[in-house]
Amino acid sequence: MGILVIVESPTKAKTIARFLGKAYTVESSFGHVRDLPKSKMGIDIEGGTFMPHYIVAKDRKPQADKLKKLAKQSNRVIFATDEDREGEAISWHLSELLGIEPTNAERIVFHEITKHAIDEALKNPRTIDLKLVDAQQARRILDRLVGYELSPFLWKKVARGLSAGRVQSVAVRLIVERERERNEFKSQEYWTIKGIFENKKILIPSELYSIGGTKLEKFDIPTEVDAHKIVTTIQTESFAISSIIKKETKRTPPPPFTTSTLQQQASHKLGYSAKQTMRLAQQLYEGIHVGEEGEVGLITYMRTDSVNLADKFLKETTDVILDTFGKEYTLPQPRKYKTSSKGAQEAHEAIRPTDPARTPEKIKTYLTPQQHRLYQLIYNRAVATQMSEARLNKTTIDIASTQHVFRASGQTMIFPGWLALYPQEIKEETLPELTEKDRLTLQEVLPEQHFTEPPARYSDATLVKALEEYGIGRPSTYAPTIGTIELRGYVERDENKRLFPKDIAYLVNDLLVEHFPQIVDYKFTAQMEENLDEIAAGTKDWQPIISTFYHPFHELIEKKNDELTKAETVQQHLIGTDPASGKSIYGRIGRFGAYVQKGEAEDEEKPVFASLRPGQSLETLTLEDALQLFSLPRTLGTTTDGEEIITNVGRFGPYVKVGGKFISIKDKDPYTITLDEANEVIAAKQKADAEKTIKTFEGSPIQVLNGRYGPYITDTVKKINAKIPKTIEPTELTLEQCQKLLEEAPTKPRRGRFKRKTTKT
Repeated sequence: MGILVIVESPTKAKTIARFLGKAYTVESSFGHVRDLPKSKMGIDIEGGTFMPHYIVAKDRKPQADKLKKLAKQSNRVIFATDEDREGEAISWHLSELLGIEPTNAERIVFHEITKHAIDEALKNPRTIDLKLVDAQQARRILDRLVGYELSPFLWKKVARGLSAGRVQSVAVRLIVERERERNEFKSQEYWTIKGIFENKKILIPSELYSIGGTKLEKFDIPTEVDAHKIVTTIQTESFAISSIIKKETKRTPPPPFTTSTLQQQASHKLGYSAKQTMRLAQQLYEGIHVGEEGEVGLITYMRTDSVNLADKFLKETTDVILDTFGKEYTLPQPRKYKTSSKGAQEAHEAIRPTDPARTPEKIKTYLTPQQHRLYQLIYNRAVATQMSEARLNKTTIDIASTQHVFRASGQTMIFPGWLALYPQEIKEETLPELTEKDRLTLQEVLPEQHFTEPPARYSDATLVKALEEYGIGRPSTYAPTIGTIELRGYVERDENKRLFPKDIAYLVNDLLVEHFPQIVDYKFTAQMEENLDEIAAGTKDWQPIISTFYHPFHELIEKKNDELTKAETVQQHLIGTDPASGKSIYGRIGRFGAYVQKGEAEDEEKPVFASLRPGQSLETLTLEDALQLFSLPRTLGTTTDGEEIITNVGRFGPYVKVGGKFISIKDKDPYTITLDEANEVIAAKQKADAEKTIKTFEGSPIQVLNGRYGPYITDTVKKINAKIPKTIEPTELTLEQCQKLLEEAPTKPRRGRFKRKTTKT
């Protein structure tokens, strides 16, 4: 009857099927076949066991039935899902679905989808590791408990559609706190002094290093006055070489990629988001069609904490380096890296190419540009780990007077080593050959002003790095976490693709920090990850850990539900007082985002509301900003015909209104546009409208117009358009010809909702 091999994805199934004979059937589970129900908690809380109740979702049932049928027809069933905890859990779910005891199940794991790896895995099957399954279940249960109790609290007390979670709420907190650091940052001025010296017609740039034997620190020259005093003194002094230090330095390559370092470098070097990186890496791992080779897995498993490299890869890589670069670029012994990540537990190899002979250039034509760039990044980093060190000459020259010392630094490459394959930013600066006590001429001395800058907003790369440093989340969680906080409207991206919080993020974060500090506490979240690692290692049971967390958390939720009202959680923020009316101006958050309110709900005259402008935040909004928001609609004046011109913002953006016409001013600011500028916009629109009309017929709704795709006929009443044959000159059309063409025009199907079919009974 054959052997059934079950994997998660159809692409992976297709690739693996190539390496197995006709005796094997390879089928995909399409990810998880069972999960907790969406409509209810699905966890036994009342019984105190916290056992999950899994179901087969409606959309997964056809595939589940197909797998059951195939399993019955097969002599053996082999589970070949990914080798991390989630993959282990999927294999366990499949065994439960198919009625196979996990302790009797055949489970194979592999780091890469290649014939060698699959053959080795089939020779060494094992049973399902229930410790890994428990760890994954504990994570799923923990996240369900937090999400299903805390999210409804936010819906009730703040706004519908919000969500909270162990990792996502901590990520939002990091972003909010970073933005507040930026808002509170006070820039500080400081100065440095550059000196340009000359020796034998060669200019030597340098920087003032010390004064009176004391090394200069960053803020030792605080003002322009201080800088010019020093410059004045320096200009009267004589300078000579006081010391020359030459030293050869070596640089070793960085370790091969783990999930987090790949996400960081793909963001830094390629501009890819964490989600985009993982999507492309999944494609490279599962298989790409490469010419006569067919479907081939190009990289090893991409969810990993490990920097280990297989001995087979090390040997093959050495051969490739020898053939490509020469013997001087190879190592006498393989360079091995140790995994320093605390709790590393995913795949047991770094991310690397499955075959170092398969260079990025050889397979470029089979990859999309995005896939190729990521493969090249992974390939170069992994192969570079087995190349010789880069060697550089570094020279430091001190140029001194009696009081001041300038320092010049230079470096040159002796041998590039691994940098020949995986280049880094190394600026080569050659200094002339000099000897101590050589006299130099000061050509120019330049004071330079600097200002300290606020900490940068988080990019995908720096947020992943921060989460990893805190020990929060695992490789598989980083990209989904960033995706979730974007989807839920907590964060947006600036022009540099960096993350910044929206007003709702400040509100929810402050609410959680004040009332549920444990959920957003960095140490607590990291400790929970350690607990999950210990469950995976078999040193802790999962149920006591869940119980210890849940009961106090649930009691706190119930307490806060009773104590807090929506008015208290969504407090209005007093911005100031309107000097004209004396009414208070508040900042608030509503269903559609942040807005300002002038006046009280209890006032006889109703409050006035205004939305914030793009880029504005209640966190930094000033009274002046708020007053400007209330300035719309603005009456700018009148046209030469006496029609009033008004500017405002509508659902399609800013506009000016003249008479009954609304004219878009997307490239103008409605708060600052002048009457002259508005008249220019109106004139341009009138000109465009005039040029659009080719011909009209008195008393008829039919017109001949210039459109986006050329001249056409329209009936403005019946809303029908007709093309004009190329043989007809639009300006010579008669009304009768237009009517005939409109009658012959094909009718377009009306857009609208599909009506539900009803069956008569």
